[in-house]
Amino acid sequence: MLTAALEQALAYQTQSLQAVSRTFALTIPQLPGALRDAVGNGYLLCRIADTIEDDPDLSWEAKMHWQAEFLKVVEGTGDAGSFAAALGACLSARMPAAEHDLIRHTSQVITITRSLSGTQQAALSRCVRIMGEGMVEFQVHASLQGLADMTALDRYCYVVAGVVGEMLTSLFVESEPQLAAHEETMQRLAVSFGQGLQMTNILKDIWDDWRRGVSWMPRALFQRHGCDVAQLRPGNPDPAFQAGLSELLGIAREHLQDALSYTLLIPAEQTGMRDFCLWAIAMAVLTLRRIAENPAFAAGSEVKISRRSVHRVVFLSRLLHRSDALLQLSFRVGVKPLPKRLSIARS
Repeated sequence: MLTAALEQALAYQTQSLQAVSRTFALTIPQLPGALRDAVGNGYLLCRIADTIEDDPDLSWEAKMHWQAEFLKVVEGTGDAGSFAAALGACLSARMPAAEHDLIRHTSQVITITRSLSGTQQAALSRCVRIMGEGMVEFQVHASLQGLADMTALDRYCYVVAGVVGEMLTSLFVESEPQLAAHEETMQRLAVSFGQGLQMTNILKDIWDDWRRGVSWMPRALFQRHGCDVAQLRPGNPDPAFQAGLSELLGIAREHLQDALSYTLLIPAEQTGMRDFCLWAIAMAVLTLRRIAENPAFAAGSEVKISRRSVHRVVFLSRLLHRSDALLQLSFRVGVKPLPKRLSIARS
């Protein structure tokens, strides 16, 4: 039942999505109505967890505390208003205004959460729990030394993105019963889908992260190419660094192939669900291509795709989204300029 409070909360959710993520504000409205509300709510819950992680002034102990308090709110054992007031009072002034606003409106976000089905709420709670605990795990050791190896990078990508893919899959399956037969496969592919998108963000933001004292680069992989992650600097023309970067581009490309396989399991008539996935995949591929074309870039803004490119993605997706064959062909053409994954032992 759509109460006045829920209607107001849904209006805020739409407004907040526009403020905190232009990408999701574009893709989420493509989904069917009830699914759209659940996915939008899941994204804002994850965004609150991200806000806690991203605060530059909170210690990792404080972040651990606030992640635990937020989980209580999501699971219904904590008070959203009290949480919002307490976290808002200590949130850094350096955090974006839109994220301060989101924290202030935690109660409205939770109003939507409580309106969802039990299955949906369980999927959202699981995601927030794994994400919150996992992000703190990595915050404790975050530095310019990077991550130990690809296993550590895989784990990081899982807790910040792969688990979101699992959440979305649970929501998709409840919304579209035809997907139930593919749920096990989709849950596996969803983790890879999430990693492909997260690796794209990590590579795009490598120097922006560096400026705030963090690197998510796998040390062992770069060491194999003769590059010390701790010595990296923006705009690095070092062939050893670029060889490592190229290998990561190839790995991300492979994960995005899984993302396409995931999308093609969605019935062709569910064009909104397909577009939601296809737009994210296409924008990631275009970003990876920008990085491959300019491996000595020094800031994420240098490899960010243009609005014109986004519009082209939307147009082509709507033209091709019912045809598996054309989507596969389009993907092959799109990733052709990218390096392929090296057939060597993982590092």
